[in-house]
Amino acid sequence: MERRTIVLTGVTSGFGRESAKLLMRARPQDHYVVLARDAGKRLVAELTETAGATGVTGVECDLASLAEIRRAAEEILRGLDSGSLPPLGGYLGNAGLTLATMGERTTDAYEMTFGVNVLSHYLLVRELLPRFTGPGWIVLTSSDCHFGQFRYTLGATPAPRWESPERLAAPRTGGASEAGRAYATSKLGVIYLTHALVRRLPAGVGVFSYNPALVAGTDFFRHSPKLLRGMLKGFFQLQRILGRGMTAQQAGARLAETILTGPNAPTGSYLDRGRDVPSSAESYDEAREEELWREAARLVAPDRRAGRADTLTG
Repeated sequence: MERRTIVLTGVTSGFGRESAKLLMRARPQDHYVVLARDAGKRLVAELTETAGATGVTGVECDLASLAEIRRAAEEILRGLDSGSLPPLGGYLGNAGLTLATMGERTTDAYEMTFGVNVLSHYLLVRELLPRFTGPGWIVLTSSDCHFGQFRYTLGATPAPRWESPERLAAPRTGGASEAGRAYATSKLGVIYLTHALVRRLPAGVGVFSYNPALVAGTDFFRHSPKLLRGMLKGFFQLQRILGRGMTAQQAGARLAETILTGPNAPTGSYLDRGRDVPSSAESYDEAREEELWREAARLVAPDRRAGRADTLTG
């Protein structure tokens, strides 16, 4: 099989790390570029040793900083252009966060959840887009909380509330409920990005949004207060016992299997643990999809960032 470069985010822990190890074991000939805030030699050595991959490169990148995202993308592009990296064939956008309160900002003065969960993946994929070659794939992790229905969240997460990207990117105040809503809204945004990408991808490259369902035993809530973190972990464990969730190992295996076998679905599909199912009715809105793509370009523009930061901190 042809050797490819696979770019990975959100794989330093949890089910993302499990999926990365399985990908590397199944295709050790590929070159894996791992983007993380702490992507030093230790991480590379651990992944290389445990997965048996022949090529793993760690690229330092804080996804809450657009400047770092651009620098990381430029590093990857230099490797592709020089031939030190094989052709680009895959991107796993698994990085994401949820917060206990609203108001936290990215380096560029944007609301943290929207900035990391939506804008970071938009910018990374957009910068790398011209180098993708078929057969290739892009998988962006979403969540069934974007449905906003009790049967998917059991009331743990409020329904999404879509607004203009400009408003969603603006820092605001609020407690745990609004922070949960921001997370659900960002995952709706991921599906909009997926649909917008369908109309922009090179031939032979597919894009999919992926729902891992409830995953117990991860450090996803590491930013939450200790008491809330313990309650949420207990809730997730209960859902796993009830058959509504999976362990990190199970979720990672399902994601890796979906990628390795190739999604048996049209590009743009929403994959619920690998199964092609309809996403929410609200998630099919071409006007919102194109607005998000267009406005995201403005939000990540260097002159726009500088002006906005001055305004918000002045």
